[in-house]
Amino acid sequence: MTTPEDPMARAFPPIQTVSTGLVVAMVGFFSSFPIVLQGLAAMGATAQESASGLMVAAVTMGLTAIGLSLWYRQPISVAWSTPGVALLAVSAMPATGFPEAVGAFLCAGALTVLAGLWRPLGRLAAAIPTTIAQAMLGGVLLPLCIVPFKAAVALPWQALPVILTWFIAGRINRLFAVPAAVVAAAIVVVLNAGDTSVTPAHLMAAPVWMVPTFSAASVIGIGIPLFIVTMATQNIPGIAVMRSFGYSPASGRLFSSVGAASILSAPFGAPATCLAAITAAMCSNEDSHRDPDQRYWSAVMGGVFYCLFGVFAVAITGFAVHADPMLMGTVTGIALIGVLANATHAALEVPAEREAAILTFAITASGISVLGLGAAVWGLLAGGVAYLVTNRFR
Repeated sequence: MTTPEDPMARAFPPIQTVSTGLVVAMVGFFSSFPIVLQGLAAMGATAQESASGLMVAAVTMGLTAIGLSLWYRQPISVAWSTPGVALLAVSAMPATGFPEAVGAFLCAGALTVLAGLWRPLGRLAAAIPTTIAQAMLGGVLLPLCIVPFKAAVALPWQALPVILTWFIAGRINRLFAVPAAVVAAAIVVVLNAGDTSVTPAHLMAAPVWMVPTFSAASVIGIGIPLFIVTMATQNIPGIAVMRSFGYSPASGRLFSSVGAASILSAPFGAPATCLAAITAAMCSNEDSHRDPDQRYWSAVMGGVFYCLFGVFAVAITGFAVHADPMLMGTVTGIALIGVLANATHAALEVPAEREAAILTFAITASGISVLGLGAAVWGLLAGGVAYLVTNRFR
């Protein structure tokens, strides 16, 4: 165990944690950046605004992970909300376009800060039944996970190589299945470009500031669901993962910290910043470092590499514009299949709550919009009422 009297051990990251941090950043970034781009595009972001959002989101989660991990000397891994941007990808574009979505991002971040500072709100978010929250997430993901198989029929020579690469790589190492599929998709784009150059015009670009606008419809239809799905599937599980490895994170302070990071980054187009769950486990286990007191370096180095990837995000988006939308949808869909499997399993795990959960799932997956509110809101409301009524009579 490292002691406080060992300053040199704390001054430099052990080599093992550097390699772990690189793997964490590669898995976190390349497994989900197509989902981020699709979510931002669905909200009305231009290519330049999407590049800004991706860049600032990556840099923000990197800097937040570095700061929190160094401050608390714990492996606090930070991510963008993959379930949250998946929710954006299936939500209706706000009436006034992307600035209204940015306003919703700000509201979600403010609610996260409030959840950390005001315990009743934090307890309320945690009190949403896991089955209902996971069913809502599953309903959000289902339409996205169907796309790869539609693309396999419509664009077989582009989609099938990506799907097969993902499947075969997943049999070898699940963590690298989606990054391998991203590489396969990039090769497909190059091979199908013909004489057209796919070289990005810029390797780096400045972030784009957007003045947010607000409306009740976007706050209720986008901001609140984004807050709920991020808290239920990222922030709260992230705390639980750290505790399972023997750490004692200050949950309220961490919620407020990632919420504040979301507020600061939202005007540049970045969606919710949150605590990570999967990469938190990678940073917290024995493979990170044999000494638990040194494992925080893995999260720090992961943050460093996130920042590096973020700096070159505009090159990634500049390349992605040459891909067929269904090809990008294929990468997004296969990246979310594992999340969908986990969500549906958790949603249906409790027999007494399955009816309410499947009601939430079906309504959310339907994609309906009533009174300006999206399917995720109605699915959560209907499932919540069914849950309360069922438990009342039982």
